[in-house]
Amino acid sequence: MQHNKRIYLVGSRGSGKTSVGQALAQQLAWDFVDTDALLCEMQGKSIAEIVEAEGWEAFRNYESLALLAAAKESKKVIATGGGMILREKNREAMRENGVVIFLEVPPEELARRLGADPLEAQRPSLTGKTLLAEVKEVLLARQQLYEDSAHITVDGAQTIKEIIDNIMELLETKLVS
Repeated sequence: MQHNKRIYLVGSRGSGKTSVGQALAQQLAWDFVDTDALLCEMQGKSIAEIVEAEGWEAFRNYESLALLAAAKESKKVIATGGGMILREKNREAMRENGVVIFLEVPPEELARRLGADPLEAQRPSLTGKTLLAEVKEVLLARQQLYEDSAHITVDGAQTIKEIIDNIMELLETKLVS
């Protein structure tokens, strides 16, 4: 079992990667880093500002750099941006350097959470559609990448405590190659 290095959380916007990541890091007595927050800190701009000024491709480049920076030390829980899995090199880096956990949440629940989160207004729309339509479309496009990236898939619609308990049990019992 190689979870003594790093745990990467992947999943859609609103799947709970940051909340679960912070709680999991606390449980393990590890450090926590959110690649979106790290990226904004490194660039000195918000995601919306980066995308508006430089476009999605530049943002994805910065996202890959943030992933590398986040993974420099071990004993870290790393919450990744929803699109981190779009680049094969990111998926490979995560799988090779730790355990990747996919927080799977149904699109209706994602839309409910995103609609209730005032911070989500700061994120640029990926499709320009209604929230539920966008969530469904983006999840459909990325679902296979999330599944292929993950060593472990967890039901992210549970409470944070249930998710953490589930992850801890899986880390102890499931062999991850």
